[in-house]
Parts: sequence; structure tokens; C-alpha cells
Amino acid sequence: MATDIKGTARAVEAAAVMGLLPARPRLLALGEPTHGEDTLLDLRNELFRQLVEQAGYRTIALETDCMAGLIVDDYVTSGTGTLDEVMEHGFSHGWGASTANRELVRWMRAHNDGRPASEQLRFSGFDGPLEITGAASPRKALTALHAYLAARVDEDLLPCTAETLDRLLGADDRWTDPAAMTDPARSVGQSPEAGQLRLLADELVARLDTQTPHLIAATSRDAWDRARLYGRTATGLLRYHHWMADASPARMARLCALRDLMMARNLLALAGRGPALLHAHNSHLQREKSTMRMWEGPVEWWSAGALVSARLGEEYAFVATAVGTIGHRGVGTPPPDTLEGLLYALPEDRCVIDAPRLATVLGDTRPASRVSPWFGYAPLDPDHLSSTDGIVFVKDVPDSTI
Repeated sequence: MATDIKGTARAVEAAAVMGLLPARPRLLALGEPTHGEDTLLDLRNELFRQLVEQAGYRTIALETDCMAGLIVDDYVTSGTGTLDEVMEHGFSHGWGASTANRELVRWMRAHNDGRPASEQLRFSGFDGPLEITGAASPRKALTALHAYLAARVDEDLLPCTAETLDRLLGADDRWTDPAAMTDPARSVGQSPEAGQLRLLADELVARLDTQTPHLIAATSRDAWDRARLYGRTATGLLRYHHWMADASPARMARLCALRDLMMARNLLALAGRGPALLHAHNSHLQREKSTMRMWEGPVEWWSAGALVSARLGEEYAFVATAVGTIGHRGVGTPPPDTLEGLLYALPEDRCVIDAPRLATVLGDTRPASRVSPWFGYAPLDPDHLSSTDGIVFVKDVPDSTI
């Protein structure tokens, strides 16, 4: 069997990844089993460069705040701001401190310099403005959408004024109170003001849709696309805050599902732009349900990848990343009977695995599930092997955390 497994391995390069797929997908998702390891991000960067040069990819989308990501996109396309400012304000979750993320942004800006817009690379964040401790105020997205419309459509077509939105929104710290994540009573998401804002946000999005021909002609498709992002973000945040105020046992499952729904809607919008490389945690990009144990117990929900795959079919592809060791995190050599253990026995330090072929080789022999000693690393589920298009395996991850 060892020889058969070796036959599923290829060099880590874009051509090998594309060779696993029936055709070039519009969205090629590359997962990671843990966050913050520059070794994995460097590999992502190299694959993206190759996809740009060999397969016509023009967009990379990361698991970071979609609103903040606009700052990065403005920099790589037009040089707005400085690299230091972009890394500080254009990434959520503290990922602007990553050397690999900085190198990605620097390279994209250098690549775009002097090129026409049709040939430029684009950057997108596809996560909502969310942290594990809570969610952002909907103010930024909602007021940006209103301002875009107010400058271009008749006032009597709008459902409210900017002053009405400001009054209903109130102070932002009402929305961002971290205590609301564990105490629904601290959330303002089901207040009368929040209910009115949800209706107004829905009406503003409807105005955006009904005025599409005029708005694209008056501005540009890019500006209209950005306004659509404002609308998705505003309605998504208001929905998320509404369920933060819910005290039912299904609360956390709903919140996890809503986050991935926001991701999925952003990804489906990107699919119309041309082929894009996506990068996020495996659990957000896989085709199966995601699971997590939280303070309220285990929860499960459909991942963004599952939602997008159901819509796009073969236009969506998922390549997971698996690792052998992360020594500085206490993740040692994997047991030989686990999926990672079987791959660790291969001679290559890193390789691309034909996952469906590996599933065929293993047949009825199901590898054991690996148990991680560190909460921040999620081993691959052997049951997901047949629904994964490929695996990038990295044998050892050295200490390179951000």
C-alpha cells in the first residue's frame, strides 16, 4: 500500500493542482488546518504567483474582513496609501503582522504597477467584519451604501435620510460590546432600532438592485460591485446581531452558519469576476458540514465551501492543506495509522496528493482520526477524503508564527 500511496503524490506546483481538476474552476479554494503559520502562507503565495502566470488567475480572496480588504485592493490596484498603513488597517484578526501577507501585498502592487486595469490583480477579503468576540457595528457598511445611492438617485426613491440612519444606529459601542457574545441580553440586535435598520437596509439594497443600469452607467461596474458589498455586509451584520440577542440553544449554531453564509455570498459575487484563488481555514472551504465544540456545547453548520459548491458544481474546487508536525505548538509526529501519518511516511517534505485516488487506494481501510493536542490545529477528517479534490501536505512546519 505504501507504494500505491506514493503514486498519489505530485510536486507542489500550480500545474499539479490544476491537473487534479476536470477544468479550470472559477473558484479554487486552498484550505489551511491552522492559522498564523507563515510557512503555509508562503506556499499559498507561490501557488498564487504560478496560477497568475500559468492559468490566468487575477484575484486572491482571504479569510479577512471584507470591508477592510477594500483598503488592500485600493493599494494593489492604484497605490493608495502606504504598505505599512495597508498592513495595519487592511487585515482583521491581526493578520496584517504576517511577513507572508506583507510579501503578498507587496508583490501584487509591484505586479500591477503600469498595467491596465484589465490585467491587474485584485485582492478581496471574504469574511464578514466579525471576530470571535463579537461583530462590528453595521454603521460603516450601511452609511456607505446610503451615500452611494444618495449621490446618484432621486431623494424620494430612498427610504430614509442619513440622519435617520445615524439616529437609529446610536453609539457604535452598543453594537461591539464583547459581553454580548456570551450574554444575549447584552446585545442590541433585537431592539426596536435594530429592527427598523433591518427594514431600511433591505429597502436600500432593493433600490440598488432596481437602479442597476443607471448606477453602472453613472459610476462603473467596480463601484456598483463595491456598493453591493456594502449591502451584503450591512444586511449580514444586522442579521448576525439579531441572532446574537437570541437566547435559544441553537444560538451559536445560527451564528456560525450566518458567518459562513456571509462568506459564501461574498465568494459567489467574486465568481463573476473571473478565476480566483481562495484561502481560509479548511473548515470554511470544505464541502461537508463544519463542527466545533464551544462553551455551549458542540455545534455544526454548513460551511461556506459547501454552500458555494452546491451552487457552482465543478466551477468550485477544494484543496485542503494537511501538516505532519507543528513542533512549536506541541503537535508532534502523527501516529502512523492516521491520514497524516500515512502521508508523513512519504519521502517528500511537501507534496500535492490526488485525494480521490488516495481514497480509492485506501478502499475500506479507514485511517484513524488524529487528535490534536493543540486547539488551534484541526486534523483532516478521513471521512472527507473522497469529497476533497486534493491535499497539499507539508511534513514539518517550523516556528514562523505571526
